[in-house]
Amino acid sequence: MNQQPHAVVIGGGIGGLTAAIALRESGWSVTVLERAASLEPVGSGIGLAPNGQRALDVLGLGDRVRALAAWQGDGGMRAQHGRWLVRTRADDAEAAHGGTLVMLHRATLVDLLVAALPEKALRTGVRARLSDPGTATRRAVVGTDDGDIEADLVVGADGIDSAVRAALFPAHPRPVYAGFTAWRFVVPAPAEPFAPHETWGRGGVWGTQPLKDGRVYAYCTARLPEGGRAPDSEKAELERRFGDWHDPIPRLLAAVRDEDVLRNDVRHLTAPLAAHHRGRVVLVGDAAHAMTPSLGQGGNQAIEDAVVLAHHVAPGADLGAGLAGYSAARVPRTTDIVRRAARAARVTHLTSAPMIAARNTFVSTAARIAPGSVLRSFSTITNWRPPQASCAAPRGKGVCPGVS
Repeated sequence: MNQQPHAVVIGGGIGGLTAAIALRESGWSVTVLERAASLEPVGSGIGLAPNGQRALDVLGLGDRVRALAAWQGDGGMRAQHGRWLVRTRADDAEAAHGGTLVMLHRATLVDLLVAALPEKALRTGVRARLSDPGTATRRAVVGTDDGDIEADLVVGADGIDSAVRAALFPAHPRPVYAGFTAWRFVVPAPAEPFAPHETWGRGGVWGTQPLKDGRVYAYCTARLPEGGRAPDSEKAELERRFGDWHDPIPRLLAAVRDEDVLRNDVRHLTAPLAAHHRGRVVLVGDAAHAMTPSLGQGGNQAIEDAVVLAHHVAPGADLGAGLAGYSAARVPRTTDIVRRAARAARVTHLTSAPMIAARNTFVSTAARIAPGSVLRSFSTITNWRPPQASCAAPRGKGVCPGVS
């Protein structure tokens, strides 16, 4: 009897956990190595678009995510002082994309993914490094403080500053600053209801989204030099920058504690990798294609990566050909989305008043003349389709060749 092939996943984030689940469903033995002592996701939300939900359908988790949907009515995009640029309903989004956005706390999603893995599959507090990417005839080697681990496949899911990517492609340019900084926080929902929205202001964006558990996830960005910090507190910085924006923004700022505000410079991988694999090692998520959050696709693309990878490296198949097929499927799609996210970021971070006025007029006019046009503009991203059972690999799950 052939021994079950073993995959080591470096990184216990959303992409790594999903890849581990998908590989295990395809027949692999899987070990996830996470550097942190425990999986404690930062206090922020994540939006799962219909494409990400369909990918989770392959793993039997899509409906559990959809049950957490909070948005049932009006929403859309607003200008800095409150004027609606685009009004959107959840049923319109479903008609355009075959589903609606599900906003949930990252901790909720991580808990859902961890529960789908055997307890012994996840090892925390382990510093892992790629010692040898392996070849067609030699297994890969992952080094840890407790010794080396040989693997038939290594998945680099170690984020934007991926050490695995650097080991595979040492000459490739590192991620660069996108020109803006992001803040995120979660607070109890205010007493007075509000419609979910994203607001485009001068040099920045604000988003306010309800969560199923009665809290609100808020995120905002602003054009700033890289590496800065508020002279007093990040809450005070947000009040200076967004305190005079429309309701409910001032109320949310009043409710947040300074220690609950997360601040991060936004970076992205502007130079795409020619391939997402080398030897027996493959990259998923931000390690492969870090992008700005402007389209809300970072986590969704990592989840897509996982299910596409699991098909292409089905046990018993030619691993080299499978990894080449994975790269061929994922590089064009993710490169396009990285570039589209960067373009969207430039549009939403304009600082010239005439340019902002022209942008807002264009968006609102397009929405009025051609209702649903804004939703349809994202359809090539969100209408991605999941695997088909008719071409599934072992255990009845996997994705069809060529699905990107």
